[in-house]
This record gives sequence, C-alpha cells and structure tokens, in this order.
Amino acid sequence: MPTALITGITGQDGSYLAEFLLGQGYQVIGMVRRASVVTLDRIEHIQDKITLVQGDLLDQICLVRILQEYRPDEIYNLAAQSFVPTSWHQPILTGEVTALGATRMLEGMRTVLPSARYYQASSSEMFGKVREVPQSESTPFYPRSPYGAAKVYAHWITVNYRESYGLHATSGILFNHGSPRRGLEFVERKISHGVAAIKLGLADNLPLGNLKARRDMGFAGDHVRAMWLMLQQEKPDDYVVATGETHSIREICEVAFSRLGLDYEDYVVRDERFFRPAEVDLLVGDPSKAGRVLGWEPVVTFTELIHMMVDSDLKLLQSGVQMPDVTEMTTLKRR
Repeated sequence: MPTALITGITGQDGSYLAEFLLGQGYQVIGMVRRASVVTLDRIEHIQDKITLVQGDLLDQICLVRILQEYRPDEIYNLAAQSFVPTSWHQPILTGEVTALGATRMLEGMRTVLPSARYYQASSSEMFGKVREVPQSESTPFYPRSPYGAAKVYAHWITVNYRESYGLHATSGILFNHGSPRRGLEFVERKISHGVAAIKLGLADNLPLGNLKARRDMGFAGDHVRAMWLMLQQEKPDDYVVATGETHSIREICEVAFSRLGLDYEDYVVRDERFFRPAEVDLLVGDPSKAGRVLGWEPVVTFTELIHMMVDSDLKLLQSGVQMPDVTEMTTLKRR
C-alpha cells in the first residue's frame, strides 16, 4: 500500500486529494498545525481513514521527523498562507510559510527520502501581470502580490532541487478552482453563500469588488486528480492545470442568482474595499500539456460548479448552520 503525506489536508484541495488517494488505495498521512482549535470540517467524513500528525512548515526539525517516521512514497505540499489580501498585510509570514516552507520540505526530502516523489502547489497568481494569453508552462512570471511572489520562489526552488539533486519534484500550476468546500473569504464562495442567504431572507444585498475581473475557473475535485497523475509519471515536470476558459465575476453572479430565480442586479452592490491594490490581468491557462502527457481534462463545467456551490450553501443555511460574516475579507484569488 503506497503512503502519501499531504500538508494542508484540512483545506479545500487537501480534503479532495485525501478522498481521491483513499480511493486509489493509499495510506494517507495529513499534516496539521498545532492550534487551540483545529478545523477538521472538510475531512470529518474521512477522519477515521487517515492519520493526522502535527507539523508546521516553519519547523524544519518536525518535518524531518515526520518523513523519518512515516516514509511517504509521495509528498503533496499544499499548505501555504494562500489568501492574496492577507499576503499584503502579512508579507513576511507569507514568505516564511509559502516560499521557505516549500524549501524546508524539499530539504527534508533530500536528506531523508530522496527516492520519494514531491508535488508543489504552484499558482496562476505567479503570472500576475501576464506576458501572454493564454498562459502555459513557458510563460514568464510577473507576480502582483506577496503571495504570488512567494509562490514563484517555491516554484523555482522546486525546479532547482529537481535539477540539482535529481529529485522527482513536480509543480502543478493550478488556476482558480472552487467547490462547496471553498473558504468563505474567496469570492466565488462568497457569491454562492450570499445568494443562498438572500434567497432565505437572511441578507439584503451582496457587496463585491471588480465585477469585470475574469478568471479561468474549474472544480477542485478535477484539479486534485491532475496532481496525482503528475506523480505517476516517470519523469518530473511542470504542468498548467486549467479549463482554458474565462468567466467574469459578473458571470458567476448571473449563474448563481439565476439558479435560485433571482436577478443579481437587484442585490449586488459595488464596494471599493474589495478591489486589490494591484489587480492581475487576464488569467487563462493552456492545459494542453496536461491533456497530452497526463491524459487529464476537466469533467465538471463552470455552470455545474456554480450550481453545485449554490445548492450546497442553500442546504447548509437551511440546516441552521451559523456561518461567519465574510464582509470584511472577500476578494478573488487563484491557487
């Protein structure tokens, strides 16, 4: 039975990846940070099937100990300070976790398990002020946030460890991907949750920022399948994972509100607080290499994804679950 270590297992991607790997017959080890309150909601349904271990990308010694004890065949580094607006308020922490955290894990792998296979969660945010449209594996990076810059470092250090030490280290450059498990601070989830709240009479309007911003948007469940396929290849490489289509925030609103028989123009209000200090340009990925080499393609369509999220949030709010107020923390972000 192969063993996989997932950092960031309690996040959206980590939970879907854990589910997928269990279905493939893996023993799954999930690394979680020590905290007074550990949020396990996304993996509660599989918690008895996985092994959770405390660890932190800031702590080199603990990473080495985890690798020594569990000796995973595959390492999926999904943990990061991954919210773009927070990276502007905490740029040093973002660099420590998102950039140097990847270095610590790679160095641990080099010294303890050089035969393992490593996946680095790179991001379309690395393209930022895009040099070409669509973006491929050869498109130059021009990050527009501390998060994007940190991801560029993590991406290139992965390439360096691969080329310098012969490690099977691969980066997946994932474009925006959502799901019902998306954090409420991300705009697509804010919209699906806001629509449901308005439908149920729990909210009067939905404040948003730049409705013209366009993004390549896929389903997280499809994207984690691509991660696994990358580590099954004989040689490590880098791959763009995307749908190849773009949709504006306005389109997300149109599809989400119409799902519940509402007109977004009656409820969406423009709020300057949700505009970025430096907006990225048109992010749309060219997934042709992933299709050609990995045999990967997305299954869930844009409309199906938004409907899935709206339906889930409507059910969630109807159940009486109390959700936090996300008014102060929403913007658009890509992984």
